Amino acid sequence: MALVQDIRVSENGLSAVMTKVSEAFARRKVYRQTLGELRSLSARELDDLGLHASMITRVAYEAAYGK
Repeated sequence: MALVQDIRVSENGLSAVMTKVSEAFARRKVYRQTLGELRSLSARELDDLGLHASMITRVAYEAAYGK
């Protein structure tokens, strides 16, 4: 019986790891997409949004990771 419990715990652990990896890929995709979209804007468009070109990386990071 102990062997069965160990396997179940291991499967749950693998599921949690796969969920974390999936979330990490999704956040990275949001970061890259946001970064690309902001970089495609002109200085005037960024100014309209209240942003400067030096802020793009930070804004993209905050959009993806919320920090």
